[in-house]
Amino acid sequence: MPEQTFVNPSELDAALAATVVSKLQSAIDTRGEAFFVISGGGTPKGLFARLAVSELAWEKVTVLLADERWVSRDHTDCNERMVREHLIVEQARDAQLLSLIDGYPDTAANLVKVKQQLADIGSFDVVILGMGLDGHTASLFPDAPELVVGLETAEPALMTSPKSARHARISLSRQRLNDTRFGIIHIVGEEKRVVLRDAVASEDRLAYPILNFLTNESPFTVFFAP
Repeated sequence: MPEQTFVNPSELDAALAATVVSKLQSAIDTRGEAFFVISGGGTPKGLFARLAVSELAWEKVTVLLADERWVSRDHTDCNERMVREHLIVEQARDAQLLSLIDGYPDTAANLVKVKQQLADIGSFDVVILGMGLDGHTASLFPDAPELVVGLETAEPALMTSPKSARHARISLSRQRLNDTRFGIIHIVGEEKRVVLRDAVASEDRLAYPILNFLTNESPFTVFFAP
């Protein structure tokens, strides 16, 4: 399992921000645009703060979440709202945000729209995933009835309804998230590191969905700080 370890979250955020900017700049130089997939929650806020003040042709960058809670944009649990407040500001204010909930509350129509938008995008340039204490990543939860579909489908996105979560979710599928030129699993805290070690030892990809992004064929590296 490729892993880079940092002294603290601040050091990790600095290194990851520099790496992301470099990868996105390379994509812009090569193709004139870049596609950047991020995760929500509290862990990436420090990273977002650094990215937001980074010099980059952000107007050529399309940002989208790996998953989203099925709530309105003004809901306190909405990751898109957090991204707009912490990342799509300052230098990064001109980045294009592809919403996963633009069709809320019409589930069927929204999913069709998201799939169509993803079909127009080739491989992502950077994907950053997090991990929960139950080993989930994106909205591929071990207790979600749709987990196997999310891990096996060729469709780019799906709705999930994990029993342990407060809201239904829309999530990119394993196959779509793995279609990236560069991937990071962003983990902070010893408690999560223990979960990751337990997952690797178990080799159970249904009990620990994060394992599906740590195979030899996956383009992901773990960035960890205690």
